[in-house]
Amino acid sequence: MCGVVGIAGKSPVNQLLYDALTMLQHRGQDAAGIITCHDGRLYLRKDNGMVRDVFHTRHMRALVGHYGIGHVRYPTAGSSSSAEAQPFYVNSPYGISLAHNGNLTNADEIHQDLFNTDLRHINTDSDSEVLLNVFAHEMQKCGKVSPSEQDVFNAVKRVHERCKGAYGVVALITGHGLVGFRDPNGIRPLVYGSRLTETGQKEYIIASESVAITALGFKVERDIEPGEAIFIDAQGNLFHQQCAVNPVYRPCIFEYVYFARPDATLDGISVYKSRLKMGEKLAHKILREWSEQHEIDVVIPIPDTSRTSALELANILGVKFREGFMKNRYIGRTFIMPGQQQRKKSVRQKLNPVELEFKDKNVLLVDDSIVRGTTCEEIIQMARDAGAKQVFFASAAPMVKYPNVYGIDMPVKSELIASGRSVEEVREMIGADRLIFQDLEDLKDAVRTSKVPHITEFDCAVFDGIYVTEGIDEDYLERLAQHRNDTAKKKKDGYIDVNVDAASVDLTGIKEDA
Repeated sequence: MCGVVGIAGKSPVNQLLYDALTMLQHRGQDAAGIITCHDGRLYLRKDNGMVRDVFHTRHMRALVGHYGIGHVRYPTAGSSSSAEAQPFYVNSPYGISLAHNGNLTNADEIHQDLFNTDLRHINTDSDSEVLLNVFAHEMQKCGKVSPSEQDVFNAVKRVHERCKGAYGVVALITGHGLVGFRDPNGIRPLVYGSRLTETGQKEYIIASESVAITALGFKVERDIEPGEAIFIDAQGNLFHQQCAVNPVYRPCIFEYVYFARPDATLDGISVYKSRLKMGEKLAHKILREWSEQHEIDVVIPIPDTSRTSALELANILGVKFREGFMKNRYIGRTFIMPGQQQRKKSVRQKLNPVELEFKDKNVLLVDDSIVRGTTCEEIIQMARDAGAKQVFFASAAPMVKYPNVYGIDMPVKSELIASGRSVEEVREMIGADRLIFQDLEDLKDAVRTSKVPHITEFDCAVFDGIYVTEGIDEDYLERLAQHRNDTAKKKKDGYIDVNVDAASVDLTGIKEDA
């Protein structure tokens, strides 16, 4: 999962892009990058690390220009090489830069086609570079020195024809404008907004989440529709067009469970309200299955994403809600950590129990989901060590049984604790006294809203194994498993990349880290 932003402004956009990326930092902590355009030249800074660590004063001063795009990344396949930090750039045609959130499921097939037919070289293992080269090749077909908005939309149409999977994209065509487009299923989110300058001119922003728009003083216009593209030209004129055949809204439901900020609105649906409803649905299930004599003394969320659901759950159960874990904000998300050992080690560094809230109590711990089970097992033991009498565990999401192929680093089946196991077997493995999961239909009902009646379907593949794009079969999942398992990640992270120092790279037409 990654975060993208693009801004077409009337004044320097470097600080705006930086601020937007900090608002999207929760979507990726592995690498960050910004590229800006000024007088036909591009200025790039990208490297491994958090936004605040990648961009120093000297980098910000060098990022000149009124147009630009930015990216925060976590690695779907676990690589920590800065050679795969985004945005990516190709010089032909025009000089195109691209940042991408999602995952192409046919990237290997396209990679070969790009080399054999389009005569394009791919320098990394990133599917985002594949996507960039497909878009660049299709743009080249227009054969014009100055492409029109229709040329851009025609190129996006052909991208949709060639690329399968999930993608929310921002691209910068040097000297010509800013492009944003979304996959035909709308799996990954993409929103755009605008604001008026003091002189009455309009500026535009495209971002993965609405919070990156409103925090910068822009007004959210709307979500980019599945398959749609928008183009802001060099004069600041905005154009939009549907570029896909039979697009359908199937947003990733895990965005609402975990990834998006609670104050975000995605496809017109409030993430905060969705999580409140998740807590409500789960509370009613507890009352049905554990009875009103549930023996719960206190409900404690596992910070941060489960807090909203846990609060509503406690209200309905009529028991105390308490903050029993204090979070160290300087440790990254354990779900995003590249390896199993690193995830295990970081749990106790990240969370510390308030013993007063546990001692001699029956505690219900609430988390947004259970993926590998490593984190919740450690946390349950921490609760016992803090003096809890009994430790119950509730997941605001259903059992995660299948890998994700659309940009979330959910591992192979063998590393998913719920895959092939019953609730009771999972309970024994994590060491809880009781365990309960959300029902999938209840989760869907929690996200659906009468205000957005046209969204009735979701990508729920991690829960039900139903993939909304073509070509996802057992052979594909097996190839994915070889690439994604923890052993493969360790090998990849141990590889020494000669291009790892992004600050030392100097590409033709790009002034980097000046």
